[in-house]
Amino acid sequence: MIPIARPDIGEEEKRAVLGVMDSGMLAHGEWVKRFEGEFSNYIGTKYAVATTSGTQALILALEALDVRGKDVLVPSFTFIASATSVIRAGGRPVFVDVDEGTFNMDPDDLERKITENTGAIMPVHLYGQSADMDRIMEIADEHSIPVLEDACQAHGALWNGKKVGSMGTAAAFSFYPTKNMTTGEGGMITTNEPELAERIRMLHNHGQAERYRHTELGWNFRMTNIAAAIGIEQLKKLDSHNDVRRRNAALYDSLLPDEIKPVVDGRAYHVYHQYTIRTNKRDALVEEFKKEGIGFGIYYPIAIHQQEIMKKLGYTAELPVTERLVDEVISIPVHPLVSEEDVRRVAEVINRVI
Repeated sequence: MIPIARPDIGEEEKRAVLGVMDSGMLAHGEWVKRFEGEFSNYIGTKYAVATTSGTQALILALEALDVRGKDVLVPSFTFIASATSVIRAGGRPVFVDVDEGTFNMDPDDLERKITENTGAIMPVHLYGQSADMDRIMEIADEHSIPVLEDACQAHGALWNGKKVGSMGTAAAFSFYPTKNMTTGEGGMITTNEPELAERIRMLHNHGQAERYRHTELGWNFRMTNIAAAIGIEQLKKLDSHNDVRRRNAALYDSLLPDEIKPVVDGRAYHVYHQYTIRTNKRDALVEEFKKEGIGFGIYYPIAIHQQEIMKKLGYTAELPVTERLVDEVISIPVHPLVSEEDVRRVAEVINRVI
């Protein structure tokens, strides 16, 4: 079996966890502070705040940006947390269509949907490729709207040489086990704005300005030292793991027909959280993958605006590109534990079916 995703956990992570356990300091503490510092240095921001998940990172950032009662422009072709986090923060998701090639937020559709009630723009760097941050930031600056980068799938990705997570007002990352790096569960918020970082820290720690003095309605979204210890070691491996993903992707590119391969914007450094192809023979491909023991993922078979809960809540949209993509995309194994032999085997099956 070639799995669609598999975390690469080594002896370094195991020793780090045992070190935390031996210390007796299992909850939020020095390891978390160290992880936050090293992650912010890696991304190139002044501040980073570790959280319990990527979803909580999105919620906290949106709450800190005061989107309650406002519209947040977000793509529908992504995981549902990008929209439900808006609702949890008291905002209203307004769905934006995506680019036909890169599958990321379409700046033209984004610009059309800005109103006086727009409180934030949330581009998603889907599959490990940055959205068009030049155009998105230009539009945001013109209208004085904050930008929250959903970088949950794009650890180490670049746009014109700048790290994803360093260009917007703030950014959110996920460390779920299938991501390019993991802490088991967990997330991170990055920002260059000191007041925003301070408010996020208060919100994720029961709204405390100081111990037992609560000035905001906050929560316990703090990362544990155990998770942070894993994250510190995973961060050391991130660039080398991304290099393997990119090598696997380059080999797929050399073996597969051009018409099904993912489109990479020349300004982007793609880190291939997923290698996603597009075909009208997806059903046949799924059946063959099952027979051959090849893992796959369909990200996403139902767009967010098509989900039953969104319809119940009254969030609707007409997004022609998104609605075509959900019927055609399929992701294939590209993670660092996939070998060259595995890539060639997967490509052979795809070419046989296509």
